[in-house]
Amino acid sequence: MVKFSKQFEGQLVPEWKDAFVDYWQLKKDLKKFHTLNETPTPSKKQHTSLVNTILSLPEKLSSFCHKNTDHGAIHVRRTLASSASKNDVYETELLEQFADTDAAKEFFQCLDMQLNKVNQFYKTKEKEFLDRGESLKKQMEILIELKTALKHKSSQGVSAQDFNDDASISCTISCEDSVRDRTEQDQLQDNSNTDELPFSDSPRSDEMGKSMRLKKEDSKLKSLSSHVFNIQGKNLRINVPLTTPSRTFSAISYLIWEDLVNQSSKKCGPEGRNLNFNKTKVHHAEKMIRGAFVELYKGLSYLKTYRHLNMLAFMKILKKFDKVTGKQVLPIYLKVVESSYFNSSDKVMNLADDVEELFIKHFAEDDRRKAMKYLKPQQRKDSHAATFFIGLFAGCFIALLAGYIIMAHITGMYKRQPDTLYMETVYPVFSMFSLLFLHFFLYGCNIFMWRKARINHSFILELTPTKDLKYRDVFLTCATSMTAVIGVMFIHLSLLTKGYSYAEVKAIPGLLLLVFLLLLVCPFNIFYQSSRYRFICVIRNIILSPFYKVVMLDFFMADQLCSQVPMLRNLEFVACYYITGSYKTQDYGYCKRAGHYRDLAYAVSFLPYYWRAMQCARRWFDEGQISHLVNLGKYVSAMLAAGAKVAYEKEKSVGWLCLLVVISTAATVYQLYWDFVKDWGLLKVNSKNPWLRNELMLRQKTIYYFSMGLNLILRLAWLQTVLHSNFEHVDYRVTGLFLAALEVIRRGQWNFYRLENEHLNNAGKFRAVMTVPLPFDEVDEED
Repeated sequence: MVKFSKQFEGQLVPEWKDAFVDYWQLKKDLKKFHTLNETPTPSKKQHTSLVNTILSLPEKLSSFCHKNTDHGAIHVRRTLASSASKNDVYETELLEQFADTDAAKEFFQCLDMQLNKVNQFYKTKEKEFLDRGESLKKQMEILIELKTALKHKSSQGVSAQDFNDDASISCTISCEDSVRDRTEQDQLQDNSNTDELPFSDSPRSDEMGKSMRLKKEDSKLKSLSSHVFNIQGKNLRINVPLTTPSRTFSAISYLIWEDLVNQSSKKCGPEGRNLNFNKTKVHHAEKMIRGAFVELYKGLSYLKTYRHLNMLAFMKILKKFDKVTGKQVLPIYLKVVESSYFNSSDKVMNLADDVEELFIKHFAEDDRRKAMKYLKPQQRKDSHAATFFIGLFAGCFIALLAGYIIMAHITGMYKRQPDTLYMETVYPVFSMFSLLFLHFFLYGCNIFMWRKARINHSFILELTPTKDLKYRDVFLTCATSMTAVIGVMFIHLSLLTKGYSYAEVKAIPGLLLLVFLLLLVCPFNIFYQSSRYRFICVIRNIILSPFYKVVMLDFFMADQLCSQVPMLRNLEFVACYYITGSYKTQDYGYCKRAGHYRDLAYAVSFLPYYWRAMQCARRWFDEGQISHLVNLGKYVSAMLAAGAKVAYEKEKSVGWLCLLVVISTAATVYQLYWDFVKDWGLLKVNSKNPWLRNELMLRQKTIYYFSMGLNLILRLAWLQTVLHSNFEHVDYRVTGLFLAALEVIRRGQWNFYRLENEHLNNAGKFRAVMTVPLPFDEVDEED
């Protein structure tokens, strides 16, 4: 049977762990007791049992008599709160003598502290969710009124010109400026390390009020705020965050149009003007409100779990106390716990019922089953078939790889200058897939470790829990794909050794790449369609970084691309080789001689750092934090180092060598500082863990020191450019693949500590659910 402590740890909300009952500390306090029944020897079991029974009779009779009285072994006093902002405080007084009175006092002091902590946290979170619920109900009322007015206007008929785009309604504009910058959006991913008081009211609990805005001092997100319009006596403004290029361009064009058309009229007449309010904005507002309801329901479910688990923890620890001491305090203290605020309040239950009712009615067409798919999504179960096929394909991959290596060794393909055509045209395909799926395999290892360490990576990266890849899915994809790649490479090399010419097998590597690209964009619901689609969307967001609002997943993926520059260069060369038709004449040097293709190859080396720098610039624009500009400087230094490396490879002069060493050294120090201090949150001066941080998810501190040293060593891989070190009798391209693989491995370990630090930031602020910005602002007439 699994111990309760394991069940408790496995079911609690990871971000709220510090707010739960400290069951482990209470168990430690129990071990301090020295009771009379700890002295019996094994040879006198029956005698001891009889003695214990006789000795315990008076206590049992006493407890039986006390059931109908107000006296017992303990008495719990309740100090009522002096104001609404404070909570009731519980304090236990010992009425009977214990075997170890000091240990008993210490135990009940800790127990009282835990009960007070649980009540305070529950009350704080309950208020936050109740305020959020009231705000959402008002938003829902406004949305219903808008949809009703829109439907009524459409039923009356609109002009053909208005109906071409969207049916619209006319709203009266109050005397206000048409466009305002909204600087009150809450940022979901705050990477700063600012500390907050435990259980204090978070910024999300300040959403109520007449303006119905989300406020946060250090977060600024610009959005297009429409005209203030009046509908059924309410002055409203709709705000849709500029998270996509289409919204950004629409906002810019809207601003320009307003400046051109309304330049002369800055004030409205008393009669007002008409504004066509289209269905597109209403649809965006509806999606935002639906997402907010889903997150609110998730938070309420977490609070229910918090309530249930803490109640069980109190019951279990009191039961253990009675067993150790022989006293009967469970009924007395448990009665106090049951009547405490966190267990007696039913506001969360009522709000959850209201959310279900509203969601079923307005977002699921009165279909409860459909609504529960959004509110209570079912987690995919791990399949034993996936485990079987992982082992099957892994064995096939190892066997094929061994055969390929033996055959390549016999034919001497990887020796220095044995067969330049093979190494120039076929080997880049193998190298590209090797780096790609090595990275993917390490991501699977990351998921496994995050799961073991109770790091909620799905929440941090904003992945859909029902659709994101599990570590078994990642391992299966890697094993299957690399088996196919090595199988094709083995067949290709076998055909060459049997006497087939390159002209006869020249298309095989290109077809392999084409098949994988077709699988990536396949529109059918096979091969993890949702994950493939999300990957394509993230790549699109990265390429168009300045125009998209940057979320955690976007810059996390962009960081991965910064470690895959060799893979991207191989991809560019292979694409050039086959698209230009060079494979027909086996003129692999064309893509290196042609000026525009050579410049493109150099640009590929800079693009990942450029995209990441643009993301930092966009985050600075949205949030206004200087740290994003400092982070941008890190990627600028990486681009300068890459440029110096390219220039040195061209000219090989001493001047360029010195410049390369200086710039690369400065960039490496810059990157190491950011890795250790900002991304990993380590090197804290006053930490209880020397040179680390106070909170660690891994128990062994040596792992952190080892990872820091390994990261330092792997960051110095650029020295190979200066030293020109190669393995003896091995082609330089093989050495390049080995060094590129080391950078991928470094990124794999970086990923774990990066999300660990982000998880600890979330846990420090008890942030377990996302706060979706709300679309409607209600404004005063004088505003």
